[in-house]
Amino acid sequence: MSYDAEHALSAAREAAAAAADVIRHYWGRGVAVEWKADATPVTVADREAEQAIRAVLAKALPQAAIYGEEYGLEGARDGLLWLVDPLDGTKSFVRRTPFFSTQIALMDRGELVLGVSCAPIYNETMWARQGGGAWLDGERVQVASTGAMAQASLSIGNVRTLTADARWNALGALIRDSSRIRGYGDFCHYHLLARGGLDLVIESDVNILDVAALAVIVREAGGLFTDLEGRAPTLDTTSVLAGAPAIHAQALARLHHETAG
Repeated sequence: MSYDAEHALSAAREAAAAAADVIRHYWGRGVAVEWKADATPVTVADREAEQAIRAVLAKALPQAAIYGEEYGLEGARDGLLWLVDPLDGTKSFVRRTPFFSTQIALMDRGELVLGVSCAPIYNETMWARQGGGAWLDGERVQVASTGAMAQASLSIGNVRTLTADARWNALGALIRDSSRIRGYGDFCHYHLLARGGLDLVIESDVNILDVAALAVIVREAGGLFTDLEGRAPTLDTTSVLAGAPAIHAQALARLHHETAG
């Protein structure tokens, strides 16, 4: 299915900006919290932000389906597919912690081709499209050239499932052998990775809507973005290993060695 990649990227950025306006509005005045069936929170900010995004994307690229966190799938999954999380980090949002963002990505027949990640309270937006590099507010960014784990800075997100996994020990060894460990989480550690401020991100409990745009951004910044098995992201992805190429390779080998052992 043909489309103009620059036009699609421009639409995604416009949609993210529209969502940011909604989110800032409710951030300033506060919102009531509802709970979904999966025990995760949702607010009027989530829903109205997704509505704003869908309105822009549907007009700009009517041939594409849209799969959103709050309103599900509209259209077919096997062609052009927008992936939308209007407010990734709702738990932070409702607790007045500014670690949340809007995530918009485009998938073309199963391949992620562009992404926009907007953190409205930080006033920071990153974007990338296939072959076009990664950008932070108009400035091109690149991952670090770190080559040794002893010089690497690591960040972990939600790693709850790893605590019962054979790779838990391998993660502990990586932490011991690294230069620094942090837990920035959500959009924040991926933005830092893409701009050279971190070298490795590990998460084990994610949804593709949380990370699709960030996968494109990290990749176009020169990094590697896979799941913990080393596989490219898909609609079924639930874990992340993202990093500067040399550090990613070392971490993947060590995590697999621990599992095999």
